[in-house]
Amino acid sequence: MRPETRYARSGDLSIAYQAFGEGETDLVLAYPFISHLDLGWESPLLARFLRRLGTFARVIQFDRRGVGLSDPAGSAPTLEERMDDLRAVLDDAGSERAALLGMSEGAASCMLFAAAHPERTSALILWGAMARSTEADDYHWASSKEANLESMRELIAPQWGQGSTIEIFSPSLADNPQARDLQARYERQAASPMRAWELLEMFLDLDVRDILPSIHTPTMVMHRRSDHAVPIGAARWLAEQIEGSAFVEYEGVDHFPWVGENSDEVLDRIEEFITGVRPAPTPERILATVLFTDIVDSTRKASELGDRRWKALLSEHQVLVRRHLGWCEGREIKTTGDGFLATFDGPTRAVECAAAIAADSSIPGIEVRAGVHTGELELMGDDVGGIAVHVAARVCGLAGAGEVLASRTVRDLAAGSGIEFADFGRHRLKGVPDEWELYEVTSTPLSRQDPAT
Repeated sequence: MRPETRYARSGDLSIAYQAFGEGETDLVLAYPFISHLDLGWESPLLARFLRRLGTFARVIQFDRRGVGLSDPAGSAPTLEERMDDLRAVLDDAGSERAALLGMSEGAASCMLFAAAHPERTSALILWGAMARSTEADDYHWASSKEANLESMRELIAPQWGQGSTIEIFSPSLADNPQARDLQARYERQAASPMRAWELLEMFLDLDVRDILPSIHTPTMVMHRRSDHAVPIGAARWLAEQIEGSAFVEYEGVDHFPWVGENSDEVLDRIEEFITGVRPAPTPERILATVLFTDIVDSTRKASELGDRRWKALLSEHQVLVRRHLGWCEGREIKTTGDGFLATFDGPTRAVECAAAIAADSSIPGIEVRAGVHTGELELMGDDVGGIAVHVAARVCGLAGAGEVLASRTVRDLAAGSGIEFADFGRHRLKGVPDEWELYEVTSTPLSRQDPAT
């Protein structure tokens, strides 16, 4: 029987999910770019795959925002929003800690969640996954962006809703009329042509390479050697970047794990990995986005105003910053004289917060600059440390009055958020190895809103 569909609140949206199974371990499924919870049970192969998972785990599967049974969204969800949806589903399902099975494009949000919330992630399984979707000078396991766009034009505009994606994702079933018909219905009901285009277009901006060293959860990467959607070289490289991860290869051409003659072997390996993983120790390091703010030329201003007036202005400024941190769900770590150190579990809210603080002119004479970087932090009680903190501080030091500077990692992870960046060049940061690509935040969605609204 099809399990009951429930809804979790993620911000203003409702995210559809189903929970079923008898195992002691919670296992969350993050599907590829489209899904439909109810229609999935009409696929004999997928239903069989799900029922088998339910014999050794409590399975939690969900449709991302804007897809399937979940609420429509104004645009394709960002990586950070997808991570928020995953967390909302866990909370609503009463799951404090779960294994994550991220499939294809759905693996990216699982990787980010595992790095940012290791205390809630017992294991990470990545199937048909990649760290970057397009070719780069230092990444040769994907096609160029132009080639991908051309394929999308051929696939979506004339053929969406006809089941043609089966030739890419399940080629072994391409000659089966019933399977193609079901795939056609799946396409039509999971996403409109416009939404499918938006999802795939955002997929072309996917790049989570910088967060891979921050994943310390027990991880297994699985892939088929002749996968038509993602080359196996991308999976091999991915596994090499995650310390201690296991890598398993299978024969076959199908992208989905529930399709193919060796799907039972895949399930056996997942069961062994899920049920045999020892509890991970309490995490001492997490991935987070660090925000540093600083009042420009504060020493001169303090001298001009005198101690009493300066302390009063500084107190007003701290109230203002804390208000913005609260709105953007930031965590204040400490004040640094006339500045703040704060952390966020995603880059989008950190940049929005930094931009709002820097642009706020409600306190005359106070000009603020900010630096933002996403990286691995060391947890030290209520404080944090590590190279990511130093990078954010140095990036902040390069900014001018009213400016927000961000690292390349922030720009990459904020893809699709609507935040606009301008190249600020490569810089050496004092006390930090190598040169760093920096970007100035020129516009954010909140800054473009009409104040009257």
